[in-house]
Amino acid sequence: MSVRSFVAIDIENPDVVKKIEEFQREVAKLGLDIKFVEKENLHITLRFLGEIPQSRVNDVVRALSSLRFTRFSMRLSGVGVFPDLSRPRVLWIGVSQGAEELSRVAAAVRAAVDKYAEHVEERDFTPHLTVGRLKSSRNVERLRDLVARYNGVEFGVVEVTSIKLKKSVLTPRGPIYSDLFTLNLT
Repeated sequence: MSVRSFVAIDIENPDVVKKIEEFQREVAKLGLDIKFVEKENLHITLRFLGEIPQSRVNDVVRALSSLRFTRFSMRLSGVGVFPDLSRPRVLWIGVSQGAEELSRVAAAVRAAVDKYAEHVEERDFTPHLTVGRLKSSRNVERLRDLVARYNGVEFGVVEVTSIKLKKSVLTPRGPIYSDLFTLNLT
């Protein structure tokens, strides 16, 4: 029995979530082939663990339990795409303030749980909040103006008070997340 899991910071500030939803509605008008992240699923992934055996979940919880972090604030602003505007796959919102703390937390989390993950993480951590995934290149040229227009636009400040080990169950309607463990920040 394996568990598809990841370590993340949930975005729960209602005002920020509302602004993100407004942004998603604006993007929806562009006629892209995009699947948006639902408001209850908005999160910043610190480390995707993939399909790991149920037995290894306890190891991950133990590893995370040993970490100590101080609460911090993140300001979400600006938007961008991965890998680039010529063939965008992921639409994201950036972290303009608190990115250093976020990167430090991600590095510590990765150091603690890497050995339990399904795959080695090749990519460096880039602070970002995924808000949509593009399924094809339909109308992607319309993204350029939007990304430029949202340069520096603020979505608000999120207080980071906990880090969560989350379980992801994939369904035809999208993933369903649940919390397996919560590490509270002091």
